[in-house]
Formats: sequence, C-alpha cells, structure tokens
Amino acid sequence: MAGCAQIAVVSEKRPAALPPGSGADQVATQTVNRALAEEKKQPMVALGGFIAAARDSLRQLDRNPADAEALRNYNFAVARIFSVVRDAKLDPWTRPMPVGANGEFTLTYKRDPRPEWNPALYDLIPADELDFKGTYVKDHVTKEGIGAPLVAKRELTAQQASAFFTPPYIYYSVTATAQFEGSRCVISINDPLAAESVRVDGHTYPLAANFTASYAMLLAREKPQKLGFARLLRPQEYAATARVARLEPYNPNKTVLLVIHGLMDTPATWVPMLNDLRGDKDIRRNYQFWFFSYPSGYPYPYSAAILRHELDAIEKKFPLRKPMVVVGHSMGGCITRTLITDTGTKLWIGAFGHSPAETEMPADSKRLLEEAIIFKHRPEIGRVVFMSAPHRGSDLASNWIGRIGSMLVKAPTTLLKVNQTLHESLTADPAALQLKRLPNSVDTMAPNNRFVLGINTIPITPGIPYHSIIGDRGRGDTPNSSDGVVPYWSSHLEGARSEKIVPSGHGSPQNPQAIAEVHRILELNAQSH
Repeated sequence: MAGCAQIAVVSEKRPAALPPGSGADQVATQTVNRALAEEKKQPMVALGGFIAAARDSLRQLDRNPADAEALRNYNFAVARIFSVVRDAKLDPWTRPMPVGANGEFTLTYKRDPRPEWNPALYDLIPADELDFKGTYVKDHVTKEGIGAPLVAKRELTAQQASAFFTPPYIYYSVTATAQFEGSRCVISINDPLAAESVRVDGHTYPLAANFTASYAMLLAREKPQKLGFARLLRPQEYAATARVARLEPYNPNKTVLLVIHGLMDTPATWVPMLNDLRGDKDIRRNYQFWFFSYPSGYPYPYSAAILRHELDAIEKKFPLRKPMVVVGHSMGGCITRTLITDTGTKLWIGAFGHSPAETEMPADSKRLLEEAIIFKHRPEIGRVVFMSAPHRGSDLASNWIGRIGSMLVKAPTTLLKVNQTLHESLTADPAALQLKRLPNSVDTMAPNNRFVLGINTIPITPGIPYHSIIGDRGRGDTPNSSDGVVPYWSSHLEGARSEKIVPSGHGSPQNPQAIAEVHRILELNAQSH
C-alpha cells in the first residue's frame, strides 16, 4: 500500500511573465517578457532575447552585486535559455550555435574534462518549470544565489548503468550560469553539491540550487517504490536491480554515505532523509550519497554477499579516500551488521558440524554458502547507523502472518540447488526454525532462524563505532517498546556509541527526530576525520 501513496507528484508549467522592472533593471525585464511572447513562434529570436537580458542583468550586477532584481532577471533569463533549447530541440552543446533575430549571439558552453558533465547527454529541465508535492518531497530544499537550478535527466542502458554504478535513470540537481565573451554566451553547468559559490564575470556569488526537484522527478517519473513488493515476491525476476549506485557525481574528497533499505522496500524510502541532509552545507561539503538496492525476497545473508561483491567492484572505479558511513534500515540493518563482523568458520561449523574442507557438498553450493556465512568485516567502513534493525529477528516473521508471507516468496533458481544440499548437510537443531524449503528473506527475520541465532553469538568487530535509532511509536515504554514490527529487545545492541529512541513506527527514516539524529552522527563523524 505504501507504494500507492502519493509520495511525489510533478507537473510542468510555463513560467509567468516577470513583473515590471524598475530603474536600471527595467530594460532587462522588458526584454525577457518580449522574448516570452516570441518563444513558441520564433524560438531563435526568443533565445537571443533571453541571452541579451542575461547579459544586461549581469552588467548591472557588475555595477551593483547586491541588486536583487538584476539577480532575479539573470536567473530567470538563463533558465529560459534552457526552456527554448529543450522545447525547440536545439543542440548548442555539440557545436556553437548562432542565435537571435540576426545571429547576433553565439550560444556555446564551457567544456568540462569529465565526460559525465557533457550537457549533450542530458535533458536539462529548469526547476522553476516544475510544480511538485507529495509526502516524500513536502520540504523544498533550495538555496538562494546566482544561476538557474536545473534537473539533469539521463536514461542509460543496463550496460551503461552497470559500468557507471548509477541507476538506469539519472536525475541530478545542477545549476547553470552564463558568462559573456563579446557576443559569445558561454554556459557553465555547476554542481551545487560540490561548490557553495561560483565566479561569474569577475565576481563571486553564492550558487543557487534546488535540491528537491531532482528527487521529486525521480520518484514521480520512475516510481521506484512500486518495485518493493514485486521484488519481495519474485526476486529472481529483478536480479539485475541488485546494485550499489551513486545518487550524485563521484567526488573523491567526500565521505560516502551508503544507505541500505529493508524488507519490501526500495531506495525511495531514503528520499526524505537525504533531501533534509542536502539542505545542510556542511553535509553537502563532507558527504556523497550512494545506495544499495536489492530484491528483498532474497535471504539477507545472500543479499549481503551480493553487496560485498558490489563494493569490491565500485571501489575499483571510485576508490575511497575516507572511511565510509553505512546507514541500514530494518533488514538493511541486518545486512549492515554482516559488514562489521568477522565470522571465521563459526557459523559454518555450527550449521554443518565440520569445517568447509571437511563438508562434502557440490562445489557451486559450497561456494555460495561460503560467501553467505563466512565473511570478514569491511575495512573501508568507518561508522554504522542502525535504524529499526531486527538484529534478533521479529515475531511477525514467525507468526501465522509471517508464515503465509514467507510461502508467497518465490525462491530464485540460483538458490534452489542449495536447498537439497542444506537438507542433506545441516546438523539437527530443534531450537531453530524448521523449514521444508530454502529460507527466504522473511524466514531470515524469524527469531529462531538458524542464521539469526548464530550471528548473534559473534561480537561486532572492535574499533568500528555504531549507533542505534529505535522507534517506540511515541509510547515511551522502552525497554518494553516496539516500533510495531521490531521490538526493542531485538534492535538494542550493547556497545553502541549512542542509542536514540524516537516516537516513530517502523518507518524511522521518515521520522524528523530520527533524521536529526542521523544528522548529528554525520556531523560527529566529519569532526573525527
């Protein structure tokens, strides 16, 4: 049902004419409004008008950098340059383009050595043409300054998405500025997550930004939240969606914040929190956001093995200079727990009664099981935040509702071969959950699941600070509390650097107090490095 909620709705609008200007800004305002009237019939003439208005406004800013009306006119005119380019399907990025009634201007752009910053790759949508609302984007995080905030949209092939470690659909928040070299209008595409200010025609200004518009478009157009239930019930069909991916251009000087969603969920669950975090310039300066997405029907030790492979691959292309921070929600917290744990062969021997070398089973099954239950802590992780994590399981997974839900999950063929091996090789354990089939994600949330019982006998690797955020639904009854899905006794971890109880249900990533706690922890982490 959560997937059907109006978490983000976006509509496009045509911006209204500017109110009459005053003083030195009057001419630029009139030029903009005349160009708006010509936009549909004569786009090249309109484009020349917008460029002229941007130039005149920039000259006024040169005389008076505090002229708010000139700044408004400049930003509006630059945004309209992109409106015309988009609507008329023009391409000034491949080669310089003469524009205006008599070709009096040349429109081009400042080339960036990074291939990802080529504007020809994107549909560049002015943020002031977007109306958006919804529960996940109700807080519009913007920043005043110079430039036209845009949403840079790009669709990738599956091969490209895998190679670039991005989702197959990219929505970046960028800001365009225009400078002038005689009659040449030179566009620059700026990253407001990388720079707080920009130099335009000899003056330094705060860089404008709209951080929420890109999230709103992503949620409204791609609807990633609808995959949550399907990926739970039919994980094999969505195997290709298991990935670590970047939500912004890679910056080697920033700490990676990796977020991991939970059962029947998708990365969409993190949008309210990430949107809030982007509103803080210190967070923007110090952190870049990545996510791990996976079909949540997989047993979570298998998902954790996939994550380790993904981390190995992405770090070869985007090496880390600073320790990573990982935030895991619900089952994502259980996956995160495996990243800071050294099991050795303890879980294997507990399950099979022998060391791996002494355990006879088909090679493929042995390799898969070794990756799932024999692992070392990840040295690149410097801090962890657990949100509503059922470390010791949840009774919902073992009661009749959970048992029915578990039976609906279709096991992937890649894991079916392991089923017979487990029945033949597992040692008897009357205390463990008894199944006639391979455990799936719901089963691995049960308090008496063999893996859950086993991993809780192994301590978290020393030296890696971790924090807990736990919901009590506002009842104030901790330690007898529950967030409605996970009880306190399951989420609580001894040795946590901090434990925050928030008045939240299980959806703690949307809770303001939980978000504020993540904010605090990230500030603490930044100060310690």
